[in-house]
Amino acid sequence: MRALVCHELSGPAALRLEEVAIPRPGPGQVRIRVRACGVNFADSLITRGQYQQQPQLPFSPGFEVSGEVLELGAGVQGISIGERVIAMTPHGGYAEQVIADSKRCVPMPAAMPWEHGAAFPVVFGTAHVALWHRARLRAGETLVVHGAAGGVGLTAVAIGKQMGATVIATANGAEKLQVAGEHGADHLIDCSREDPRARIKELTDGRGADVVYDPVGGELFTASLRSMAFEGRILIIGFAGGSVPQIPANHLLVKNVDVIGLNWPAYAELNPRVMTESFQTLIQWYLDGAIQPHVWATYPLAEAVEALDQVLTRKSTGKVVITVS
Repeated sequence: MRALVCHELSGPAALRLEEVAIPRPGPGQVRIRVRACGVNFADSLITRGQYQQQPQLPFSPGFEVSGEVLELGAGVQGISIGERVIAMTPHGGYAEQVIADSKRCVPMPAAMPWEHGAAFPVVFGTAHVALWHRARLRAGETLVVHGAAGGVGLTAVAIGKQMGATVIATANGAEKLQVAGEHGADHLIDCSREDPRARIKELTDGRGADVVYDPVGGELFTASLRSMAFEGRILIIGFAGGSVPQIPANHLLVKNVDVIGLNWPAYAELNPRVMTESFQTLIQWYLDGAIQPHVWATYPLAEAVEALDQVLTRKSTGKVVITVS
């Protein structure tokens, strides 16, 4: 079988398409015929040795796939050979076949295309657990979503609207903001020409944001901290802007602000009930037509490095997906 293989931790450019041995599932695992794999910013981190959990070399990146179950490991129950599944993997999705823990597989609706399945777990799972479980977002509150045209940002816009919030989307440029508006954002802030702090204050009549969803970090985090409502909550999703904010703790005291971290994959091990309940909700919303992945582009496995580059250079809006024929 073919896979994109990382032999050295020098970044995505070092990935090579190679013939590798077919993997075999261990106890509690399944082997999946990959039909599509979602592309994430974290795929670049793992190829540089900068991810939270690093596999041993050589390995393939890829955290989320859709496909059919080919083989069951010992003790696997509730999953059948041939079943369509969405799976979260610790790595390995950039390949024709992958091994996944059976507990990290969820049934994939027959009406869901492979590309939607692969575009679903990380961005929708992250956004929903962040807003529903961590930030306790309530209907009628004001939600600010930074990086609102990116994969995790665009889903946060859609989920925030589904949960009844007023959504303020920030991004760079009119084209990206248009996409955020099409997915439900009530107000748009162009960070390339507007002051986010001032505009958030203006749009909330001086009150500030109840919840901020921040996958960007850097100066946007600082602007958010200075434009929070009383008892506001800032969700730290990531640092796509390149710098990790240093938080002046005294600013949190003034308005009783919570700064909340989210390590979404940790729920699979440490609190699987949250992830299970979240996916049940999300799949039902999908079947109801309330949410849908925005797949910006698809690339074949041989062009996976280019696909990842579209994400890293922020050329894409929504989700980039690798298809495996």
